Amino acid sequence: MKPVVVVHGGAGTIVQEYAEENRSGVKRAALRGYDILRQGGDAVTAVEEAVVVLEDNPLYNAGHGSVLNEEGEVEMDAIIMDGKDLSSGAVSAVRCISNPIKLARLVMEKTDHVLLTCKGASLFAKSQGIPEIPGENLITERSRERWKKNLKLASKPKGTGTVGAVAVDSQGNVACATSTGGITNKMVGRVGDTPCIGSGGYADNNVGAVSTTGDGESIMKVTLARLILHYMEQGMSVEEASDAGLNCMKTRVDGTGGVIVVNSVGEWTAKFSTNQMSWAAIKDNNLQCGIYLGENDIIPVSETL
Repeated sequence: MKPVVVVHGGAGTIVQEYAEENRSGVKRAALRGYDILRQGGDAVTAVEEAVVVLEDNPLYNAGHGSVLNEEGEVEMDAIIMDGKDLSSGAVSAVRCISNPIKLARLVMEKTDHVLLTCKGASLFAKSQGIPEIPGENLITERSRERWKKNLKLASKPKGTGTVGAVAVDSQGNVACATSTGGITNKMVGRVGDTPCIGSGGYADNNVGAVSTTGDGESIMKVTLARLILHYMEQGMSVEEASDAGLNCMKTRVDGTGGVIVVNSVGEWTAKFSTNQMSWAAIKDNNLQCGIYLGENDIIPVSETL
């Protein structure tokens, strides 16, 4: 089985001045995941490490680039899932840690639970030796300015993306990982689609893996990740199923978003109904990436080294 990894940096509107940085960021994340896979690593580790790269990049709304809630603080959500046995771990409304996706994996592997939230997640993080950092360290100037602007305008909470990855390894196992800071100026304690199994992500070796991004409440209402895999189970291709899922969300609840999908034989796609979505994928040692509808730049992995 030839390994495949696909990552996204969030669906929405990407300002032109940040476009090239967005492309570079998702490329680096995809290369990190692919490097693990081609050395014989497993899909779960590949998606986790790809997402860590994005969480550590202040450009994206996850980890160190997370948006702020109505009180000007960071609360983050993440999920990871192993398609081999449907094991999953997730955290929600966590604060003061650098990489929520790492904590989500520990929930999956070290507890009998699927989701830990807020104080419980923090206590578990401490028990596992995950260092606590000052909340201020996660706040970028860009996030603070956006928060202040929305406060002044008394505007509704706004989504600014999520990050995620899906992969299939050389053993044919699939996995997904998704991480986010949520939506700007959200209510304290608001939890979106990301940590909800079947909404922010889903992975099943019998079908494939999905990571979602976009209108969190809309994604939850249609359980977008599992919906797409359902369409695939009915015989649709990864492209057809992704389009059908996004169309359903738009028709039923007027929601927009994006998805990355890989099936159990390594076919993949990146689809979105928003203005843009940054994504990158590697298969057969070729790196593909894009932001705009129809954009698909292809370069050999060897040229990136």
